[in-house]
Amino acid sequence: VALGLYFPRREYLENVYIDEPAGTPLLRIHALRDSREEVARFHLCHNLIVPRARPQENNWFQIREETGLLYLSKSLDREDFNMLSVGNWMPLSKVMLYVFLSSHPFQEKECDSATRTTVFLSLINATAPACSSLTARQLCFTEMDLSFHIKENKPPGTFHQLRLPSVHHLCQNLSISYKLLAGEGVPFRYNENTTSVRVTQRLDREERERYELIAKCTVREGLREMQVEVPFLVNVLDEDDSPPFLPNGTDTADAVVEFNRKEGTVLSTLTVYDADTTPIYPIESSRKKYTGTIITDDPWISETFRVEHIFDEIHFSPNGSQVRGTRHEY
Repeated sequence: VALGLYFPRREYLENVYIDEPAGTPLLRIHALRDSREEVARFHLCHNLIVPRARPQENNWFQIREETGLLYLSKSLDREDFNMLSVGNWMPLSKVMLYVFLSSHPFQEKECDSATRTTVFLSLINATAPACSSLTARQLCFTEMDLSFHIKENKPPGTFHQLRLPSVHHLCQNLSISYKLLAGEGVPFRYNENTTSVRVTQRLDREERERYELIAKCTVREGLREMQVEVPFLVNVLDEDDSPPFLPNGTDTADAVVEFNRKEGTVLSTLTVYDADTTPIYPIESSRKKYTGTIITDDPWISETFRVEHIFDEIHFSPNGSQVRGTRHEY
């Protein structure tokens, strides 16, 4: 069974105001595939998680199974706000929802699967502000960083929509347009009609580990124009797909042993590089991945000599971009 569907963001954030009507779209969640055949289906599981209180039954939020659009299924009134803010007299209360992924019609047991993302909803004890009172930053982007993680060697797909569904729904008299500023040959494409961003090819972490782009937004209201730019970052997640390699292809080292060598004398060294992984903590898990062994039938050799394993993180620079890896020294 393919369990490869995954979320390109670990968490999402949106504001919900009192008395916003049922049907108001809040945010769009995306999923990426492990294999071309998979179809992503989105589901809300369990109750609303309310900090410092018992979970509450979710009567207000729904998600469209095929599109990942989270929306209000019931207007949140002041009574609801008071119940969900549990004695919290602040003008804002946070609740959490979990969204789960499945590649087939959903079954309740999948609510315990590991493939989930967290949605933080800030419930605001006020009605939605007038669009003209919002800054360009508030109209264009949420407070969260635009930061994504995409697994290497996976099929292309759409992983983000720049337009905020809630703002698009509420502020229809404003013109809000986006651009994605990127260098030549970057494997991402922006669609102006849908404001969605797509990864266009399989990525290779050993070629490039991080892409730094800029999302630019322009807001026009009558003759007034405002612009705002924010970083748009994509980190490539590793898959253990590259074998370790030896500098100059040398897999043997000669050792000359002279008499009267002190204990601890280094007789020979052999270096192995691994562009695929970086040192893992706890250290022992990295040490177990590669072991150095003396192959001998002579018990005296086994008692007299030992292989020591030292490793550290290094950087490779394929195509001029820095990629982390590990150097193992025996």
